[in-house]
Amino acid sequence: MAPLRFSANVSWLFPELPGLPARLRAAGSSGFEAAEVAWPYAEPPEALARAAQEAGLQLVLINTPPGDREKGEMGLGAVPGRQAAFREGLEQAVLYAKALGCPRIHLLAGRVPRGADRAAVRGEMETVFLENLRHAAGVLAQENLVGLLEPINTRITDPQYFLDSPQQAAAILQKVGRPNLQLQMDIFHWQIMDGNLTGNIREFLPIVGHVQVAQVPGRGDPGSPGELNFSYLFQLLEDEGYNGFVGCEYQPQGDTVEGLSWLRSYWDRRGRSQAGQ
Repeated sequence: MAPLRFSANVSWLFPELPGLPARLRAAGSSGFEAAEVAWPYAEPPEALARAAQEAGLQLVLINTPPGDREKGEMGLGAVPGRQAAFREGLEQAVLYAKALGCPRIHLLAGRVPRGADRAAVRGEMETVFLENLRHAAGVLAQENLVGLLEPINTRITDPQYFLDSPQQAAAILQKVGRPNLQLQMDIFHWQIMDGNLTGNIREFLPIVGHVQVAQVPGRGDPGSPGELNFSYLFQLLEDEGYNGFVGCEYQPQGDTVEGLSWLRSYWDRRGRSQAGQ
């Protein structure tokens, strides 16, 4: 089995550094060959592309814009009445993805509107999401890009988020039926919502286009204390033939580079050389 490939989520890692270009350089110096960023839109895409190239990094994932954060928005894909804004944000994400050479865009579903009952609006929100996803699939296909759906746990992280389980996301993907839309598996969220990681990974991995990791419950690095045995989970992903990227989307406890000892141990075990080490 081929060793896993890891990407540094520079929206989370290297928080001691002041901007995305500096964080990209730090990721390259730490041995990463790939990076991902939640929202790159505060920086000119050319500056980010140049920083990634200089760091020897491939950018592998960005998100669609979140919408109006001051009004509590966290993505617009399933939000009724915000279809036009979702499509504008998608166009912006595509422009950045093309400039950055980034093949994947996470299509944020968004939150249940404030004051609304989740069960009461579920059907309407799914209808909106399906409509927007069909549109997005067509736009992305023209640029040879992949769209991803990520369930986010509603028990701890975001109680109002619409898409919160792999089962819900897989059902929506099946209804849309477009090959360039896939599932984003964040093991942190999946463990909190459903557990049963071995079964769920085996069931859903065929439609997974990207994986992200963090320890549960504190969202620290995979080497920190917590519920998850990442040696087992990494071996499971290898055994199941996963060949995409594993995004490091966690909160560093102290210095980011020192906290990468878990990853250096994995690389040593799998015989991978480490740039900058």
